Amino acid sequence: MAMFIQVTVNNDVIQKSEGVAEKLVEVCPVKIFAPGTAPRTVSVVEDNVDECTLCELCLKTCSDGVNVKKLYED
Repeated sequence: MAMFIQVTVNNDVIQKSEGVAEKLVEVCPVKIFAPGTAPRTVSVVEDNVDECTLCELCLKTCSDGVNVKKLYED
């Protein structure tokens, strides 16, 4: 489990828009997202989560479908 950041996705939201899943995989500079097992979904690559640079490109792509929580701010 990641120590600093938690990234979760809501694939129900992501699936609603064509191309969003593919865009999430593409925009992340540290490869946190990978294609999911179902069409138009993504999975979170847990081994890469702590590499998150907080660039917010995923949030700009689908703010309703992605949540980035800073665990050190709890």
